[in-house]
Amino acid sequence: MVLSTSTQRLALGTSAPDFALLDTNGKTVKRADFAGKPLLVAFICNHCPFVKHIRAGLAQFGQDYSSKGLAIVAINSNDVVTHPADGPDKMRDEVRDAGYAFPYVFDATQEVAKAYGAACTPDFFLFDAEHKLVYRGRFDAARPEQPTPVTGSDLREAADAMLAKKPVAGVQHGSLGCNIKWKPGNEPAWFPLTSAREISRKA
Repeated sequence: MVLSTSTQRLALGTSAPDFALLDTNGKTVKRADFAGKPLLVAFICNHCPFVKHIRAGLAQFGQDYSSKGLAIVAINSNDVVTHPADGPDKMRDEVRDAGYAFPYVFDATQEVAKAYGAACTPDFFLFDAEHKLVYRGRFDAARPEQPTPVTGSDLREAADAMLAKKPVAGVQHGSLGCNIKWKPGNEPAWFPLTSAREISRKA
């Protein structure tokens, strides 16, 4: 797993990188589809225990904030050869079982994950209506096998501030989760992470 506390590779204020990826219904979803709307890009997958731990909370977040005008796209960038449970067919099942009301798309080349500097699942990128980055970090402090409840408090506070056109809090905690499963030879130059505040392992 990767603790991405110091992996702020996409600086605040950066424009959202483009993407055009297929969702679980075979429809191409583009960043441009959400022009003029605030946008949350969430890197998740099917198998990661960190994603499983928050998935009900993430589904509820999607229902709550879609009605407030926030567009949400979830992206799976994992290598499905080494992790077939994350394949597109399984993603359809995940949308149904988790109750996701937002597009869940597959980044087959992993180039979108690289463009965003995504390090782990889950990893969240929140953009304002001009698609400028205002928040990158965790859903909340909840972790598998720990008593902290899943509330989505960090992301909700950031989204509430952004939607109210107020500054997002300066302290942004990095996500903790399983590292993105890069295809052999396709790892970004910055992986594996080497910061003393970051750890990585296969999961």
